[in-house]
Order: sequence, then structure tokens, then C-alpha cells
Amino acid sequence: MTTHESTPPEGGQPSSGATASAPSTAEARPVSTRKKNAMFIYLFGALGGLNWGYDTGVISAALVYLRRDFELSSWVEGWVVTGLIVGAVLGAAVGGRLSDRYGRWKVLFATAVIFIIAPLGMAWAPEAVTLFIFRFVAGLGAGLTAVILPVYLSEIAPAKIRGKVTALYTLAIVSGQFLGFIIGLAFAPLESWRWMLGLSVVPSLLFAVGLFFIWETPRWLVLKGRDAEARQVLLYDRTPDEAEREYAEIRAIHEAEKAAGGTTLKVLMEPWVRPILFVGLGLAILQQIMGINTIIYYAPTVLQNVGFTDQAAIAANLIIGVMNVLAICLALRYADRWGRKPLLMAGAVGTFLSLGILAAVNLLLPAPDGFGFVGIVTLTCMALYIFLFQMSWGSIVWVMLGEIFPLGIRAAAMGVATTALWLANGVVALGFPPVLEALGIGVLFAGFSVICFIAILFTWKAIPETKGRSLEEIEERFKTGVMPTVSKVARRG
Repeated sequence: MTTHESTPPEGGQPSSGATASAPSTAEARPVSTRKKNAMFIYLFGALGGLNWGYDTGVISAALVYLRRDFELSSWVEGWVVTGLIVGAVLGAAVGGRLSDRYGRWKVLFATAVIFIIAPLGMAWAPEAVTLFIFRFVAGLGAGLTAVILPVYLSEIAPAKIRGKVTALYTLAIVSGQFLGFIIGLAFAPLESWRWMLGLSVVPSLLFAVGLFFIWETPRWLVLKGRDAEARQVLLYDRTPDEAEREYAEIRAIHEAEKAAGGTTLKVLMEPWVRPILFVGLGLAILQQIMGINTIIYYAPTVLQNVGFTDQAAIAANLIIGVMNVLAICLALRYADRWGRKPLLMAGAVGTFLSLGILAAVNLLLPAPDGFGFVGIVTLTCMALYIFLFQMSWGSIVWVMLGEIFPLGIRAAAMGVATTALWLANGVVALGFPPVLEALGIGVLFAGFSVICFIAILFTWKAIPETKGRSLEEIEERFKTGVMPTVSKVARRG
């Protein structure tokens, strides 16, 4: 194999000239070098979340001035926010099929192009309808990314660090949100929502450049019969023995699924797949209706309702942004050490309590007082909620969605779950302004607290632990009801 083959020519994909028996330059490199290069790839792969995070973060500040410039009613304000989500529902609905047909990398490249076009259109928008259209375009990219990036990262990373690698996607999202908060604050004195929205072209360009440094996933390559390339990719962050063992597991699962036959839709309806879909849909929907979007999209609006001034409300967003990033860093460190289920349970309990306290204070002491008791408790509970949610449901859900679905239908099933996720996101984002106006903060957050309690019950009853398991072992667990203690290949070994 030539050196050229180890630096893939097509969007980071390995050359089809690789052979199964040829010595690989990836294998010949020192382990430390291979792992360092692989972590570089994981970081670039996760960058797609940066743009989505920026858009969701900056809109909360932009709304303060959009509301005035375009004279938005509460319903129109909800639709402006929801434009991105409507596009994301469509992107998520088609993302799985496109990813299975054309590959993870090519669809990610299409999202990069979308992410470059959309912010320029939003910055130019002369009225609310045009702004909605370009937020819809941005949403197409966000929906595609939300389907494909968790799958991409989970398929390319070794089992022992898969939680950490997949959580990088969430770190990119919250880093983008924090960047959006900073830009919102920076342009608040100018009241320039056009600059706030338009500057998301910068992370879009960064994502597009980063795609030329990543490769296709070994599991998709096996699905398409490109086994030699799949083996080469596995060697980038695994020893030869680990790579061969994982390749054999992927191959065995693929052959079993081919032998079973049936269309993707038929497989999705198989009795053993239904519990996986139940878990995936439950995780996706609960993540979006536990209250996170009300804080990410509308934190300044909530704080204005308890007496904060416009600029003070936007500045307070930075506290939420800091908690976002700290929480994801915690998840990155401990997702593969503590496990998925304990983090989800801790997050559900913590969010239930923090939103319950926030609701109680605003119901019992409803008078707005800015930086008085009600205002400070509201901000504190929101910041605590963000930290607890992002260290658990905000990050671990994406890890689990990327790893629980079977190989042959992984992208399609991820598309179903992510479509449900974006629909739930859209309902919350669209309904929040008029519901806040009608019911007030106390009643609204009491409702979200109840949903967090439902998340506690769901985690306790339905969520399996997937820490440290290969994707093939997780698939076997759902088929048989028992998680293998040792991989099949190792037992045959």
C-alpha cells in the first residue's frame, strides 16, 4: 500500500485500491501517532455541532431586537425560532436514507454547503418571512447533522472511548451556543441582530474545511462491500488484533442481517427491534420536552419576565453558556467511566428538583424584581438545570442514539428517532412564547418538572447500560435480551 492510500483522496475516504493482505501504513505507524491523528479526526468530525449550537444560542439574543424591528407577535416570534426546527424535521427524516445510500461523509459535506448559505440569507432578510425561510434552510443542515454525526462518531470510535468521542458532538453544540451568547452580548449595544445571525458563517466554513480531514466509517464501508478499506480505517485507532476482531464482528453481523433479508421498514418492525425504537424514541422525545429549549432559546425572555433589563438578560446568558460547557466536559470525562444509565438518572433527578424550585418560587413570589430574590433564584435554578441536563440528557442521549440501533438500519432508525426529537423540539419552541404569556413562568416550569419526573421513571425501567460494549454486542443484547460478557469473536478466538 502506498502512502497516498493512507491519506484518502475523496473527502478523507480510503482509496479503493487498498487490499486486505497488503501491509497498511496506518498499521506501520507508532500507536501514539495513530491515536493522536485519530483524536484530530474525532474533533473535526464533531464540528458539525458547532454551527447548530451557534444558531440556537444566538437567536435568544437576536430575538430581543428582532421583536422590535419586525414587530413580532408572540406567535410569529415562535415561528421565527421554529423555522430552524421545521427544516431540521425534514433533514432528519431524509438524512438516514441519504446516509445509507451515499455515505456518511458525502451527506455531511452537503450540510456544510447548507450551513454556509443559510446565515448569509438570515443576515440579509428584509422581513420575518424571509428570515423564516433561511432559518428553515439552516434547519435542513441541522437535521442532517443530528442524524449522521452521532452515527458517524459512534461507528468510527473504539468501544472503550465511544462515549467520550460521541460526546464531542455535544461539546461542539454547547461551545457553539456559548459562542452565540458571546456574539449576542458583543452586538447588543449596537442592537444588530443581522450580525448576530450572519456570523454563523464562520463556524460553517470551519466545519467545511474540517471534513477534508476525516474518512468514511468502517461499518458503512462493510455495508457497501469495501472491506479492505474498512480494515484500513479500523487500524487508525486500534491495534491489528483489535482491528481484526472488530472487523470480524461487523462482518458477522452484516452477514446475519443479509441472510435475514427484508427491507429497512420491515426490519424496523421486527419484534426484537421494537424495544430499541421504544428506547430511542423515548430518549429523543424526553430530551426535548424536559425544558431545555425554553432556556436555550428564550433565557433572556424568561429573565426579562422576572425584571431583568434587556442587556442584563443577554449578559446572564453567559452564565448559562459557561454551565453548558462545564457540564459537557464532565460528561466527556466520565461517560465511559460512570456509565450511561447513572448519568441519565442523576440528570433526571437534578432537573426535576431545580425546575420544581424555580416553579415554586415564581408561583409563591410572582412579583418581578430583577436582581432581587425572585430574579436571582430564577437565574440560579436555570444555570443549575443547564448543568445537570447537559452532563446527562444533553450529551448521553446522543451517545446512546448513536450506539443502540442495529448496523443494517442504524442510519434509518437514527433518522426516525431524530425526526421525533426535532418534532418535539418544534412543539416546545413554537408553543413557549404564547404559553408563557398566558400562564406565566411558575406554571410553565412546574409542567416541565413533571416531565423530568417521567424521565426518572423511564431511565429506571427502560434504559440498558451500554458502557464499554462494542456496537455488535449491544445489538446482540437487544436480540437475545442478554448482554454478552465476551465478544463472539473473542470466544471463537
